[in-house]
Amino acid sequence: MTTEITKTNPEGESSIYQNTESFEFAQRQAKSLCESNLVPTDYRGQKGLSNCLVALEMSKRMNLSPLTVMQNLNVIHGRPSWSAAFIASQIMGCGRFKNFDYIVSGKDDSLSVQCQAIRLEDNKLVKGTAVSMRMARQEGWTKNSKYSSMPELMLRNRAATFFGRQYIPDLLLGVQTSE
Repeated sequence: MTTEITKTNPEGESSIYQNTESFEFAQRQAKSLCESNLVPTDYRGQKGLSNCLVALEMSKRMNLSPLTVMQNLNVIHGRPSWSAAFIASQIMGCGRFKNFDYIVSGKDDSLSVQCQAIRLEDNKLVKGTAVSMRMARQEGWTKNSKYSSMPELMLRNRAATFFGRQYIPDLLLGVQTSE
């Protein structure tokens, strides 16, 4: 019996579901993770076992630690969602950009944030979608009280997730963000 979680399929992707041995090994790993107090609550206990398997699958596909995935992949209304901090770290650490920054303008109701960076491939300045408090209200994001207490930070999080979706969707695997 092999101790590999996965083998690479012809498309270059790895999966814990590829064969019986890798799935059974992943189940044993998931069981040890779901019994830990160090993993987030969505991954704990028997109810979290399935989420641990999904996190193991994601960690294998992305070549990340399972704990990193569990700490940054939130389950919102049954859908996996990356944290904004994770997306920003992927943008800054992917090696495709330099001078990643947040451009903040306005204040109060006119507050707006947009991310920009220089793409190394062609040395072009690229900008993500600008997000504003007006947009936050229209999209219903302001139901989250943090938009009242720390609006700039919340808009920075949204701006980073938009930038990530636009310029590194392959690294995020198309998973929506929780912010």
